[in-house]
Amino acid sequence: MDIIISNTNGEPIYEQIVKQIKSQIMNGELKEGDALPSMRSLAQALRISVITTKRAYEELERDGFIESYTGRGSFVKAQNMELLKEEYLKKVEAHLREACDYAKRCEISQEELVSILEMIYGGN
Repeated sequence: MDIIISNTNGEPIYEQIVKQIKSQIMNGELKEGDALPSMRSLAQALRISVITTKRAYEELERDGFIESYTGRGSFVKAQNMELLKEEYLKKVEAHLREACDYAKRCEISQEELVSILEMIYGGN
């Protein structure tokens, strides 16, 4: 499991860990039942505090992506397809919001933007 931490992007480290693990689960790199590294070993590998990895794992568990068992570790949980769809929808909305901001700056009309989206989505 590869996780890359950036100290320059302003995003808290635990959020970077959460995003990357969620992404790996959503794109199938991590599958149901796969074991995650222990909090301690992940903290050691990333050279960060165990408290930071603990916070990331707690958030992943709260969001339904992993389940943890005392003495056994943390594992990828069977995914609820509605939960996955909601996560993807959040990403799509963020990208569309960014595209709309660019379009407004360039004075591209909503109709032109919709036309571009239809062309891209339709594959024409």
